[in-house]
Amino acid sequence: MPNTILTGAQWGDEGKGKIIDFLTDEADIVVRSQGGNNAGHTIVIAEKKYVLHLIPSGILRKSKTCVIGNGVVLDPISLVAEIEGLRKRGVVVGKNLLISDAAHIVLPYHRALDGRHEASRGKNKIGTTKRGIGPAYCDKAARTGLRMCDLMSPEIFTKKLAARMRENNALLKSLGVPPLNGRAVLKDYLAAADLLRPFVTNTVVYLHKALKAGKNLLFEGAQGTFLDIDHGTYPFVTSSNTTAAGACTGSGVPPHRIDRVLGVMKAYTTRVGEGPLITGDVALSDALHAMGREFGATTGRARRCGWFDAVATRYAAMVNGIDDIAITNLDGLDAVAKIRVCTAYKLDGKKIDFPPADPDALARCQPVYVEFPGWNSPTDMVRKFSDLPPRARDYARKIAELTGANLSIVSVGPGREQTIRL
Repeated sequence: MPNTILTGAQWGDEGKGKIIDFLTDEADIVVRSQGGNNAGHTIVIAEKKYVLHLIPSGILRKSKTCVIGNGVVLDPISLVAEIEGLRKRGVVVGKNLLISDAAHIVLPYHRALDGRHEASRGKNKIGTTKRGIGPAYCDKAARTGLRMCDLMSPEIFTKKLAARMRENNALLKSLGVPPLNGRAVLKDYLAAADLLRPFVTNTVVYLHKALKAGKNLLFEGAQGTFLDIDHGTYPFVTSSNTTAAGACTGSGVPPHRIDRVLGVMKAYTTRVGEGPLITGDVALSDALHAMGREFGATTGRARRCGWFDAVATRYAAMVNGIDDIAITNLDGLDAVAKIRVCTAYKLDGKKIDFPPADPDALARCQPVYVEFPGWNSPTDMVRKFSDLPPRARDYARKIAELTGANLSIVSVGPGREQTIRL
C-alpha cells in the first residue's frame, strides 16, 4: 500500500477508525499525528466493539506498529487507562506501540480551564469535550507546555510542574475555580510515567528509518476537515490541524513521502457540538437516532444529522488534496424514499459553491438541493459493489463525482466485513 493519509472530509465522526482498521491489513505502521483523547474511533470486529481515543486503530491488528506522533496532545492518565482496558480484552500492547518524546501533555489544569471557559461562553459555547485539548495546545503555542520528554525525567518534571501549577492555580482562582492539589497531580503523573516509559522514543527518527526500509505508513486523522483550526468553520473547531497537512507536521514525515490522501465521508452529514449545519434535517436526525445511530463515541451526545453536503466535501477535497474517497454509513439511507444532496449554497440570494469563512455568513446560507430516489432495500449484507441496489450504486458514484475524487471504498455497516472495496 502507498504511504496514505486518511482524513475526515466532514465534521468528524465519519467512520475513520473503521476504515483505518480495514486498510491496516496492508500497512506496516499506523501513525496518529494530532488531536487528543477528544477523538473517538469505533471499530467492530466479530461483533466486539472497541472505542479508541489516543491509541491508533491499528493496535487491533497483529504485527502492526502504532505510533503516537509529536503533534498529539496526550493525557498520560487516560492513555494508561486505555492501554489497560485493551489488555484486559486480550489486545497486545507492548513493543507495537511507540509514543513521541516530543508530544505535549494534557494536565488537570487544562481540563479545569477548558470547562470554565466553555461555561463562560454561554450561548456562544464551542461544544468542546472539556478534556483540556484546547488549553494544552494554547500552552504549546505559548511555549509553556510540558512534553513527554519532561515527564520521563522525574526531577525535571517535578520542577516544571511546580511552576506551571502555581501559575495555573492562580489563574483558576481568579476565575472562581478551586485550585488543584499539586502533590496529587505529581504523584499520579509520575506513576503514569513509569508505565509509559517503555513506549516513549524519538518517533521521527523511527519513522524515517522505517521509510528507508520500505515500510508502508498509514496516517490516522482525528476529527474532520471542518474542525481544522485553520480551514474549519471557525470558531466552532478543534485546536489542531485536522487536514492532511497536519499529518506531516504532527509526525515529522515530509510531504514528498506521502503518496495518497484518502478522504472518509458519510453518505449523509453529521455534526457534534455547536456551529452551523447547513443541511441539517430534524426528520432525518430523528430517524437515524431511532435506529440507535449517530451518538458520539467520546461524549455520547446525539449528533445533528443532515443531507449530504457536496459543497463541504468538494472544499475538503481541495484543501486536503483528496485522491480517493471512502463512503461510510450508506446503509443508514436504506429506508429513505427520497434522498437530498446539497450541490450549492445560497447566501443572501446569491448562489455560491464554497463555504464562506465568516461564521455569520455561513449561518445565513441556504442549501440548494437535488433529489435522488432511494433504493428501499437493505444493504448491510452486501459484500460486492456490483451487488448493491442500482440506485445505491448511482448515489455513491454521484456524491464521489460531486466531491471530485475517485470512489474507492463503500461501507454498509460497522463490521470489518461490511466494507466493500471497488
